[in-house]
Amino acid sequence: MYLGLDIGRQYVKLVATEKTKDGFKVLDAGSRLVPEPNMAFDPEKIDKAHWVMAVKELFRQQGINPKKVKGLVTGISGSSASIKQITTMEMPSDELESAMTFEARKHIPMDGTDAVIDYQILGSNQREVDKIDVGLVACTKGVLTSHLGLIKECGLKPGVVDVNPIAMSNAFSFIKTMPEDGLVVMLDIGAVSSSLVVYGKGQQFFTRDLPIGGHHFVKELSDKKEIGYIAAQDMLYKDGVSATVSNSSSDPTEAVGIAERTVYDNLVEDLRRSLRFYGKQTGQSFFLKIFLSGGASGTPGLADFITSKLNIESAILNPFENVDGAENISVTNPGQFTTALGLGIRGGMS
Repeated sequence: MYLGLDIGRQYVKLVATEKTKDGFKVLDAGSRLVPEPNMAFDPEKIDKAHWVMAVKELFRQQGINPKKVKGLVTGISGSSASIKQITTMEMPSDELESAMTFEARKHIPMDGTDAVIDYQILGSNQREVDKIDVGLVACTKGVLTSHLGLIKECGLKPGVVDVNPIAMSNAFSFIKTMPEDGLVVMLDIGAVSSSLVVYGKGQQFFTRDLPIGGHHFVKELSDKKEIGYIAAQDMLYKDGVSATVSNSSSDPTEAVGIAERTVYDNLVEDLRRSLRFYGKQTGQSFFLKIFLSGGASGTPGLADFITSKLNIESAILNPFENVDGAENISVTNPGQFTTALGLGIRGGMS
């Protein structure tokens, strides 16, 4: 059994998988709230103790003994790591490692500790002769040590450590057939940030962290309507995007003018800028579809809002769609398990 554990700011999620001759089977899935229930969520007040308690409670809830878990896979968030596809000259492996370490230092937020890198040669570059494409993943030793310390405090034995954007793409490749042409866009909307991934067959892999998440959806609604955080959260779950951007209310003081810029407009603008940047860098801009995942992806009306603003079809990704064993999984928000599924699959790829 492989166990993908996704430790988010607001929820911890796990997906247990098993390798089969045809691929993978999902054995279990569950989530647990990190902050106190029925309390206003404040990301600044979430610390290691909250995560440790939430993970322990999640394992207890799912009936899993942490001491017996062997195939654990966890992920480091995209904001704490750098994922780059780099084109370089062909060179001996020791020189390539030195070059990748040097490259990593340019892209990760250094904290006084050494860079930890992993890389894979993806193949020959299609545009330049004698050059290769290399996938580089890097973080600092400080980030990795802190992550492993958290896992140990949860009573777990650390296993494979992945990076969340790669886990997202692994989950997608597992449940969907990658098109021969064009680019897939994934947007995983978490509590305080969103992880963007763009990739396609033979195309450059690109990821970026966007500083907007579900917490900002709730906070804006709470401020605009002058209601408490929990009431705003309930309204968001019920009315979605329209609670903030619609001005159809009979009482003009109740509604937020549609001409007013909202957090959803800011998210779309960040997305637009990122896709434009990708197009300029690669010369490729045939974006087939935007797949939404993450805890806030199910916000009613969000997919339609993004579609209307960017003119690119958007839809919520269900990571358990057509997956063996999914019929035995009972979860209320499947979209939030995409990264955890990708982590669980990664265990079987080792």
